[in-house]
Amino acid sequence: MELPFAESYKIKMVETIRRSTQIEREKWIKEANYNLFNLKSSQVFIDLLTDSGTGAMSDKQWAAMMLGDESYAGASSHQNMKDAIKNIMGFDYFLPTHQGRAAENVLFSVLVKEGDVVPGNSHFDTTKGHIEFRKAKAIDCTIDEAFDTNNLHPFKGNIDTEKLEKVLKQYPKEKISFIVLTLTNNTAGGQPVSLANIKEVSALAKKYGVMLLFDSARFAENAYFIKTREHAYANYTIKEIVLEMYKYADLATMSSKKDAIVNMGGFIGFKNEEIFRKACTYNIMFEGYITYGGMSGRDMNALAQGLDEGTEFEYLETRINQVTYLGNRLIEFGIPVQRPIGGHAVFVDAKKLLTHVPKEQFVAQTLGIELYLEAGIRGVEIGTILADRDPVTRENRYPNLEFLRLAIPRRTYTNNHMDVIAVALKNVFDRRETIKTGYKIVWEAPIMRHFTVELKKI
Repeated sequence: MELPFAESYKIKMVETIRRSTQIEREKWIKEANYNLFNLKSSQVFIDLLTDSGTGAMSDKQWAAMMLGDESYAGASSHQNMKDAIKNIMGFDYFLPTHQGRAAENVLFSVLVKEGDVVPGNSHFDTTKGHIEFRKAKAIDCTIDEAFDTNNLHPFKGNIDTEKLEKVLKQYPKEKISFIVLTLTNNTAGGQPVSLANIKEVSALAKKYGVMLLFDSARFAENAYFIKTREHAYANYTIKEIVLEMYKYADLATMSSKKDAIVNMGGFIGFKNEEIFRKACTYNIMFEGYITYGGMSGRDMNALAQGLDEGTEFEYLETRINQVTYLGNRLIEFGIPVQRPIGGHAVFVDAKKLLTHVPKEQFVAQTLGIELYLEAGIRGVEIGTILADRDPVTRENRYPNLEFLRLAIPRRTYTNNHMDVIAVALKNVFDRRETIKTGYKIVWEAPIMRHFTVELKKI
């Protein structure tokens, strides 16, 4: 008999979580203005808001923290982080930042100008926010298969090279800040990009004299899918695949709170020394000195160790199998999700589930609130609220995909928790015909509104 799959770790420390009552949850979500971000963590039973900075660090990472060098300049922890980035990704130059959006802020201050365009594969919220804040335009070139949740294309995160080349032909290269490849493609459902597509996009970038940037938050999960879905790389290690991937990148930004399994931290990788030197000025202005960049030495040590652990197959197999387990339970219940299941989250197709809620009343947000009311489970809307308003017309943008994202923290919950999530969502699914109205906005920020928006039930 074949042995069942088991996690590649054992538990050394636990944190108590509390179940709440539905009456409590109704009160709390109203006080939070129906914004799941506004809930206190103590009001949440299972927290799937994000996988960013919410994972459990290993014993080796905690041990590395004890050896952190807190020198202001030239700390050994900086050298440890530099060596890890060089060994795993191949970048000769890097700048530490306190998280991924800080890396974008520093780098985009150098490269993105008013009137520029930035083509890519479904830019995520902070990426698009930093682009549009600088009065530039993000252009989505994701393949069409990504927008059909039942299509089983193995690499739905891919850029459509015909769409991309059309953009590259339309604009002079001086107006194209860079091409961005998000690994994995979060907005499309945690979907990976194939190495074949990376090579094709790189070839187009070189042809038109444009740089290629990797948004690297979940690069290791992307490498796992390359190994398991792209036959040419089946016998490669994850680390070998990562090095092959980054041969084609000119630049990288990373929120290390994902695939480096730390609670805080990020960086920018460079192959061009001149751009690195220009970015140093902004890093000093916005983040701190160039050898700590808003991070403590102990966090840099934990990040370096996490990059090594996060690029091991056994860890990734455990992590992605748990996400797949939840996705398969939901599919068994008939709940519509983005398929195939992605790397870090299960993305529930809210428009197919709540068919009576008008799109103007924020379908995915409505579903997220219903799941919270059902069982104290917090997800996040990846839909119209996150898509924000058009910066010119100020009309709501209605994306092709309206998702409730259930992001799974790394090494944090058990499959028993996944079962609770699945049954809670089935309970919502079973009463879906009774959910006919959603919410309206009563206050919103001018950009990246989803973090602080205030809503009222219709």
